[in-house]
Amino acid sequence: MLITGFPAGMFATNCYVVASGPGTDAIIIDPGQDAAPAVREILSEHQLNPVAVLLTHGHLDHTWNAAELCDEFAIPAYIHPDDRPMLADPGRGIGRAMSSIIGDTVFREPEKVIELTDRETVDVAGLSFTVDHAPGHTQGSVLFGIGVDTPEGTVPVCFSGDVLFAGSIGRTDLPGGSHQQLLDSIADRLLSLDDNTVVLPGHGEQTSIGSERTANPFLAGLTSSGAADQPKKGRHGL
Repeated sequence: MLITGFPAGMFATNCYVVASGPGTDAIIIDPGQDAAPAVREILSEHQLNPVAVLLTHGHLDHTWNAAELCDEFAIPAYIHPDDRPMLADPGRGIGRAMSSIIGDTVFREPEKVIELTDRETVDVAGLSFTVDHAPGHTQGSVLFGIGVDTPEGTVPVCFSGDVLFAGSIGRTDLPGGSHQQLLDSIADRLLSLDDNTVVLPGHGEQTSIGSERTANPFLAGLTSSGAADQPKKGRHGL
């Protein structure tokens, strides 16, 4: 399997391209600001045919180039319905205090949008992604999971968006954010995963569930059954 990613835009948002291998169909995850040129280079380098864009949530640092790429390649964007309004009106997700980021830029939905459902499986590009609704950073945040075959066996991979980072968690001070809801989502949907699950976040370096379970100070006292101390607020991105 081919999984490659790069940071894009002013918030260094991780955009990922995933395919079963070179010369196959591919999906694009979270094409944020200025991501499109690098995405095109990856597609050309590996002779990939993009068939869908998957969005972990609606903040514009993850969706900025979604409409451009979707319409260029005539492919759909997948997003949770609670965050769909941000595609055409990203100000709903960042608040008045950060509206200067948008300026006079006009945003719109891609021509085709498919709404995600909690616990569904999205079969696209010959791959199967699980979808877990994980609100808290935004109300429509989701986690995408996939199994990657290796010589040592299948390794679970989770694209966590801005729910969980290496050593941190997502911010909850923007419209639609809830600190307790985010902790509940992490406890229910992430800490229930195997420790060897590779986490590919929306910002920063990759990590694993085991590493975050034992060393992430924001998760102190948090378990898959709930209950947690109240850690300081998260960081990274929008």
